[in-house]
Amino acid sequence: MKWLPRLWMVLAAVAVVAVAGAIGGLSLVRFYDDQLIRQTEGELLAQGAVLAEVFALQIAQRLDDERSFGLPAKVARPRAADPTLTPLVPMLRANDPVLPSPPPAPPASVAPEPAAKDAALAMAKLVDEVSRTTLAGLRLVDVNGVVVASSQEDVVGHTVESRVEFQRALTGEAVSLLRERTPDPKDSALEGLSRSNAIRVVVALPVVRHERVWGVVLLLRTPMTLAKAVYGDRKNLGATTAVLVAVIALVVLGLSIVVVRPVRALVRQTRAIAAGDVQGSRAIPRPRVAELAELSSSLEAMAALLAQRAQYIQGFTSSVSHEFKTPLAAMQGAIELLTDDHDALSPEQRRRFLSNIRADVERLTRLVERLLLLARADVAAAKAEIADVSALVKALGQSRVEVDVADGLRAPIPADALAAALGHLVENGLKHAGPTATVRLRAAREGERIVIDVTDDGPGISEANAARIFDPFFTTARNSGGTGLGLSIASSLLKAFSGSVGLVPSTKGAHFRVELRAA
Repeated sequence: MKWLPRLWMVLAAVAVVAVAGAIGGLSLVRFYDDQLIRQTEGELLAQGAVLAEVFALQIAQRLDDERSFGLPAKVARPRAADPTLTPLVPMLRANDPVLPSPPPAPPASVAPEPAAKDAALAMAKLVDEVSRTTLAGLRLVDVNGVVVASSQEDVVGHTVESRVEFQRALTGEAVSLLRERTPDPKDSALEGLSRSNAIRVVVALPVVRHERVWGVVLLLRTPMTLAKAVYGDRKNLGATTAVLVAVIALVVLGLSIVVVRPVRALVRQTRAIAAGDVQGSRAIPRPRVAELAELSSSLEAMAALLAQRAQYIQGFTSSVSHEFKTPLAAMQGAIELLTDDHDALSPEQRRRFLSNIRADVERLTRLVERLLLLARADVAAAKAEIADVSALVKALGQSRVEVDVADGLRAPIPADALAAALGHLVENGLKHAGPTATVRLRAAREGERIVIDVTDDGPGISEANAARIFDPFFTTARNSGGTGLGLSIASSLLKAFSGSVGLVPSTKGAHFRVELRAA
């Protein structure tokens, strides 16, 4: 049989595809959320970096001593492999902690730093234009936490000193975090520009010069929701979905071809077996999976065995009926004569009829005993017994039976089963070889097998009879009480324990060979 994939391989492949698809889908959704948040963070970092640089230049133009302005930076910005580069990399994720929305900024209790205030006034138009273009909320804050410029005019002059992002940025750290966002009734539908996410990305960038913090740029924006992102990319996602559906359809179709169709064929095969349809019980022609091919072949073999058994039972029943009918008819005729014509018969005739009845009864008794033995032999179960073959063969020796056996021969077969099989072979030789013939038994080990040859020096077995000697009820000694079951019983007993018996061609006499597995 050519190599075919195992059923577990097919099921494992389907499971792997299903699991990979499920995990991939979940990962895609989470990955998409992460990407939307990081996209927003990256945009804010880029805007903030430019605004911070412009803010620093504007403040520097208004200072006499740059190295004494502001507060010392306690945290150095991370650098790349090139020490001249200080990149700002988006790092937020959808599963990062979300801080609560801060309360409105209260009015500042201190005056804004003059240089920062003048610089912010010079940048007011720039801040407003950038906010209109990017839709981000922008704040320029001095070192005291006072908002000196904003995209929302009503927060200028208020303080954000208590906010954690400002406190961390005041140390020189670039801060990105997530805050809760209260839904706004003005949030638009899917096709609108405004965003209705429940979180907001907040970025706080320190304005650093000469390792001192001159101020902070605060930026905030609501990231795109997954629904709006999907709606915006609906054409590409629709095409991707169509491809996935096509892939799933192909997987289902392949599974149907590989598994479902052969299984349906197996169902039809079993129905044909149940209906006795010989043609329909044959193995399916093109199984795609090894287990299904093996199962279909086993079903075909089982159907053939059942048909063979049915034929055997039918023939056996006919033979049994014939074997019983002949002596019963003879007994019935003799009994009727003895009953109806008892007085007309002479004592010699009555004794002869009674003798015939006794012979027929004895024949029926032998038939019943042999049939019981044959039935037991046909259903004999292999038992974990070891027979001493040497001792059993030696025990069969008698006046007309010569034995030649090696010592230490042992075979996995019950001793009584082997003794019965060899006994039938010896009995068959003594009965058919003639009253002066001799039966010889020779037992030896050949490799992993034990071979027992049973021969005689009688007239032998004709070629026509040789093909039928193991058939039940076939005998050439019916007149002398032969039942034709001895060799059948011997064959069935040996076959039940992985042994065999066969007729070996011989120039003189009959030659039977028994083969057993060596223990």
